[in-house]
Amino acid sequence: MKQDKTIPLVPRKLLLPFVLITSLFSLWGFANAVTDPMVQAFKKVLELSNSEAAWVQMAFYGGYFCMALPAALFVRRYSYKSGILIGLALYAVGALLFYPATISQQFWFFCLGLYILTFGLAFLETTANPYILAMGREETAIQRLNLAQVFNPIGNILGLLVAQYFVLKELQSDDISNFEALSEVKKVMIRTSDLMVIRDPYVILGIVVLGVFFMILLNKMPQAKNENVSESLAQTLIKLKRNKKYVFGVLSQILYVGAQIMCWTYIYQYSEAINITADVAANYQFIAFVLFFIGRGLGTYLLRYLSSEKLLAYFALVAIICTSVTIFFSGSVGLLALVGISFCMSVMFPTIYGIALEGLKEEEAKIGAAGLVMAIVGGALMPKLQGIIIDLGGVKVNDIKILGVTEVNFSFILPWFCFLGILTYAVMIKKLKKENE
Repeated sequence: MKQDKTIPLVPRKLLLPFVLITSLFSLWGFANAVTDPMVQAFKKVLELSNSEAAWVQMAFYGGYFCMALPAALFVRRYSYKSGILIGLALYAVGALLFYPATISQQFWFFCLGLYILTFGLAFLETTANPYILAMGREETAIQRLNLAQVFNPIGNILGLLVAQYFVLKELQSDDISNFEALSEVKKVMIRTSDLMVIRDPYVILGIVVLGVFFMILLNKMPQAKNENVSESLAQTLIKLKRNKKYVFGVLSQILYVGAQIMCWTYIYQYSEAINITADVAANYQFIAFVLFFIGRGLGTYLLRYLSSEKLLAYFALVAIICTSVTIFFSGSVGLLALVGISFCMSVMFPTIYGIALEGLKEEEAKIGAAGLVMAIVGGALMPKLQGIIIDLGGVKVNDIKILGVTEVNFSFILPWFCFLGILTYAVMIKKLKKENE
């Protein structure tokens, strides 16, 4: 159904809260972008395999899965503001843990910091997304969330610039072709220096997040705690389980986040296969984030003329085409197609999120939001699986060929199937709407 263009996206009285909450979307975008290149950085510095380095993503996105439901229960019982403050506090603690992790030089310590950091992100996303949906009329909810999510790729771009210019270009180990052959003393010296380079953006980020914490703390926010929770958690979960649109929305969100993280993380390995260094590959990821930003802005505009499920279907179809080119074409053509996937992915998260929660009561939406944030676990599981595929032939990314293409090319069959699943969801929603007319 097309939207009535006369309905304001955000009522004037909610404009300030909308701006404050929207600013948080950049924070988790920054964390996502600055973490993706760390898979490649840790792989070289700590001499890890592709599948071992993927533990970075396991820790990062696993934290979302573990904390999303507790966060939703907390927000359901207390205020949105309290949930945001706890999220910011956990975010800052996780980032600041990179300082002692660098001293220990233990990979698990860095993963622990990321794990706690994403506890905070789970609180922020579980709170912010349904809050944005509730800030106005239901007819404009999905477009409003898409608008707020435009600020997410701004954080992505800033995070990538930091990773590119203050981390990847400063890593000494990346300039050495045969790092493994160095003496142990030389490796320890380089490792110590490189881990300090990796540490600094997170420590600075932790300090910045603490600043945002105090800004939110000192500002008044609407929405007091909910004193009248009429349903138990079990009753709400049963209702959500029976809601086909919601259940398949969660599954689609798992597929989307998995596809997004695979396409963004393994752009470095794809580049490595065609002899492009990590700092140059970051330029391609930067272009991908810019396309992601443009796509999200365009998608927000198109929602004035297209139904959400049609928009999702069109973008998923183009994503399937781009991923096919990524798999079967090597060199710059395949790499540019991989970059182009980001444009297609831009509208998927907020659109799936909005469709899945559409029509739910506020209490149901708060718990439903937890399921959609838990779906971010797709970003933990699927990159790990893709790393295993890339490691099939050995340490390098192009040791063997599978169906006529290198293992790194073939590994993108995983996001291909993810986009097919999302297209299927969009078609299913279209059919459900026709049945209910």
